[in-house]
Amino acid sequence: MIKDFDNWNKVKKDLNHAEHKPDCYPREIWICSVGANVGVETDGKREAFARPVLVLKVFNRDMFWGIPFTSKDRVGSAFYPILWGGRKSVAVLSQMRLFSSKRLDRKVEMIKEEDFTKLCDQLVSLIKSETPPCGGESRRPKP
Repeated sequence: MIKDFDNWNKVKKDLNHAEHKPDCYPREIWICSVGANVGVETDGKREAFARPVLVLKVFNRDMFWGIPFTSKDRVGSAFYPILWGGRKSVAVLSQMRLFSSKRLDRKVEMIKEEDFTKLCDQLVSLIKSETPPCGGESRRPKP
């Protein structure tokens, strides 16, 4: 697939110069410009290179950990299926990353506290897991 890095760089420059930094809070889903990324990293769509992102942890007004959503049906320990906005979606836990709040466009919803707790529990379990979610061998050296 051909990625449009040139247009993403234009969008990214505009985002960087923007004064707009909305406040966000854990459990909120925002449309966020995630960009055109390298390899299998989740890309945004359309002219803003955006997709829904769950706010996981806010560090300050400028940055937060977020987890992007996909509409594709995915299963496994790296994915958390959830209903929001009347549609089925999947949080891609393995794509969690740090975002600047300048990337946020608009808040669309807040997920239920129960779903957020379960998602966080699954994320912690994924982080502690020795086996990669896709199977195979871990590259971590044996003690």
